[in-house]
Amino acid sequence: MPAYPFAEPPAFGQGLLVAPGLYWLRMPLPFALDHVNLWLLEDEGGWALVDTGVPDRATRTLWEGLFGGLMAGRPLTRLLVTHFHPDHMGLADWLGRRFGLPMQAPLAEWLYGRMLSLDASPDFVRISLEFYREAGFPPALLDLVARRGNAYGARIRHIPPACTALRDGELLRFGGEAWRVLLAEGHSPAMACFYGPGRKILISGDQVLPSISPNVSLWPNQPDADPLGLFLDSFAAFRALPDDVLVLPSHGRPFHGLKPRLDELETHHQQRLRAVRQACGTPQSAYDLLPLLFSRALDDHQLFFAIGESLAHLRFLERRGELVSALGESGVRFYRAG
Repeated sequence: MPAYPFAEPPAFGQGLLVAPGLYWLRMPLPFALDHVNLWLLEDEGGWALVDTGVPDRATRTLWEGLFGGLMAGRPLTRLLVTHFHPDHMGLADWLGRRFGLPMQAPLAEWLYGRMLSLDASPDFVRISLEFYREAGFPPALLDLVARRGNAYGARIRHIPPACTALRDGELLRFGGEAWRVLLAEGHSPAMACFYGPGRKILISGDQVLPSISPNVSLWPNQPDADPLGLFLDSFAAFRALPDDVLVLPSHGRPFHGLKPRLDELETHHQQRLRAVRQACGTPQSAYDLLPLLFSRALDDHQLFFAIGESLAHLRFLERRGELVSALGESGVRFYRAG
């Protein structure tokens, strides 16, 4: 089980010192997962920031308070983003323009976010309808897909027009320390995590969280991917880190116990895979499996993450020859044990 060195998180828009010159910030989210953690490090001439929060008025107001409060009028000198999701990259353009900074992020994350923020084409809805019809969505939910359109583009309209690309294994210097970039797939195309060997600190983004499993989903614009396989493969790089590393996650509290937590996450997914394999003793669609994988009620926002998770587990088993699939006459894909 993870061990938590900090009993309580900081209040929204406040900072909590977690290591010399390194502050834990927390910003609100308009979802069931109601917060995101950001990391502010004292840097030469100002501050280095990891992740930004969502682009809403409440978060901008909290940032304004930080500029003259904790940051004491000193500027941002580095703007690092772990991945393209709205709570991480959402305010990168606003902050970058304010401080005259380029965003530093993995190239795939910048490209993905930039593409989604600009895609207003009818093809987006068309491929989404085809994808979720094949997953087994009934007509009422397909109507929701059509109405929802590009939910990312509706929320995030401004992704920086340029980016300084982060590369796997690259060494950066910020916050007075050397940090190694670790890129990890599965939750997003190329999540940037940052490991500071001098401090034995890992900024893990969403890749390793202390109490929930990161969402690992199959999406309409990458229908042939194997995100769960990529996610589990990413653990090898983290297992090479010291046992006493302090993990700074994007949700939840900082924790010790990285390797036991990786074991828990792997066990969690193996249990789900066994349950899916067993259920597919009779043909099942991805939609059929939602009650098996998610016992709680799902709102519209959570539904798309849930069906993506269902598809990711089915794809993992199909790729490894444990399931086979076929399209039914209705256009729904059914999976059964191979």
